[in-house]
Amino acid sequence: MNTVVHKTMVVQLQAGDAGDRFPVLAHLGYDAADPFALTVAFSHDGRVLAEWALDREMVGEGLTRPVGVGDVRMRPESRGMWDELRLELLGDDRADGERHRAVVFVWAAAVEAFLRETYTVVRPGEEEVRADDFLAELTAEG
Repeated sequence: MNTVVHKTMVVQLQAGDAGDRFPVLAHLGYDAADPFALTVAFSHDGRVLAEWALDREMVGEGLTRPVGVGDVRMRPESRGMWDELRLELLGDDRADGERHRAVVFVWAAAVEAFLRETYTVVRPGEEEVRADDFLAELTAEG
């Protein structure tokens, strides 16, 4: 059985407060070895712009209601004929005291399809945490 899911899709990165959007690639990943997490790497012209780990359950909830505090916030948005997931990511501090911020819009149906694929690998509620393996790894690192 395949324990890894990958999908690449075009998403829209909002530049500044003007609301202009630019297409970038989002490379989504899921690995049953880390069953609660999704990974996403944003790239443009072959260059990785940012990489994030997201909570799989939170992404699913973000499709139907606002979720998140701190560095990651999500909410559904309707844009005419289609629905989107609005993903706001807050990064490191800037020199002016503000934080780096990116807002990404993803077609909701594509996110739902990706999540369904991950659910075939590990169903929601059936994720396992291998505490013994985790503790052994921590003590080995010393």
